[in-house]
Amino acid sequence: MKLGGVFLSILLLASHAHAKDDKMVRVLLWSEQTEPRNVYPQGISGALYDHFKSVKGFEPKMAALSDPETGVSDAVLDQTDVVIWFGHQKHKDVPDAAVERIVRHVKEKGMGFIALHSSHFSKPLKALLNASGAWSSYVNFGQPEKVWVVLPQHPIAKGLEDFTIPKTEIYTEPFEVPEPEAVILEGTWETGHRNRECLVWTLGKGRLVYIRPGHEEYPIYFMPEMRRLVANATLWAAGRTHAPKNMTKRNAGPPATATGPYKKPETQ
Repeated sequence: MKLGGVFLSILLLASHAHAKDDKMVRVLLWSEQTEPRNVYPQGISGALYDHFKSVKGFEPKMAALSDPETGVSDAVLDQTDVVIWFGHQKHKDVPDAAVERIVRHVKEKGMGFIALHSSHFSKPLKALLNASGAWSSYVNFGQPEKVWVVLPQHPIAKGLEDFTIPKTEIYTEPFEVPEPEAVILEGTWETGHRNRECLVWTLGKGRLVYIRPGHEEYPIYFMPEMRRLVANATLWAAGRTHAPKNMTKRNAGPPATATGPYKKPETQ
């Protein structure tokens, strides 16, 4: 009887673990809703919501700065596996209490957090990383960027190959954040700059992903490659996928020939 009880316990534990893996990933898509409506009619959060609704295994919801408790009450976060955050013009309008809730849910409860593009200056990212989140310069010159998959073994890179974003805003290194545990993508421009484009950290019980591309004046989050990237990042941030211990960085793309602040040349 005792032996049978042990086997039953093992079966129940295995069943529970399998059920957890099969659960829908609950995604909260947050935006301050300052994105141009001619590019993103429902904001970047709306564009990604439509994508997640079409992909099996995700349960997306939307939230905004104007929502009660900034859309991130404890009750909401208790029902969230990953928050995907886009902020740009209203970082200072996010209450400190909302930031504290997010940090607590990430570090103590294992919630994932994904910061998109200009969210490098968001209060949650800066609080989670205890960093300024600043790049050396920001220039919206609308030129193409080549994105290179430099860590193809990481689950965030699954199904991705090198791709080009037709129009983008350039940020330039250095990026003032702690050393990430992995850099999955890097980007290059004709200016000679080369950046880290997708960085990840484990923070307490939770995970954080920063995805640099995504300037709101361009339809970057309608691109299939970017949508796959965000979906893969969501699975990793939710703890549904795990990176192998020994990964080899892929040498791809030209080396940097320029660094530091970049200024757009004046037209003659």
